[in-house]
Amino acid sequence: TDMDWKKGIKWVVAFLCAIVFLSLMSAVSDHDVLAFDSAAINFMHELRSPVLTFFLRGITELGGAIVIGLATVALFFAIKNKRLSFAILGNIIGVLIVNQDFKFLIQRPRPDVAHRLIEQSGYSFPSGHSMCSMAFYGFLIYLAFRYVKNVKVRVATTVGLGVLVFLIGFSRVYLGVHYASDVIAGFLLAVAYLIFYISLINFINFKTRQASSRKSKHKA
Repeated sequence: TDMDWKKGIKWVVAFLCAIVFLSLMSAVSDHDVLAFDSAAINFMHELRSPVLTFFLRGITELGGAIVIGLATVALFFAIKNKRLSFAILGNIIGVLIVNQDFKFLIQRPRPDVAHRLIEQSGYSFPSGHSMCSMAFYGFLIYLAFRYVKNVKVRVATTVGLGVLVFLIGFSRVYLGVHYASDVIAGFLLAVAYLIFYISLINFINFKTRQASSRKSKHKA
């Protein structure tokens, strides 16, 4: 059926993202700088300008812990459906845990301070900003497709948030605090995580509805 086909594609995407992520993880595990990482650094140096730097310093904050944390708390209290509120909260807590686990597993140093336009501490792989922005804004895209009936609004939300996530990842390399492979790995792992998380939430909701239905029939 059409539903089974979509489920199959979903898990194929998750599997491919995980495989490419693991390949990147293996490539950077000895802390070598990959060829395309060096090329990206050189490209960003050529691209830098005061106006673009100002713009991307602002963009990068939209993927940071403060903005995403505040947005998550705001949505948690603003949304009346508490099951949905907890799903949004659990999403960002889960992706933070996964990100930190892999950071401490790989312990890749960030690019040399000579490349950086902002201060940043911690390990480099995978990019936390990239992972969290993909997970947070990606989940909002999913919710828009599930709950918003207006097609134009859904498309606008997808395109707008999709561009934002890309720019956040781009900003991390531009500002010199991540390698390109950190950002790509963060995006890939977040997509795989999102597919698993959304499937888990839907499964829990399905089982909850089944249990409620059985209780209602039993009372009747």
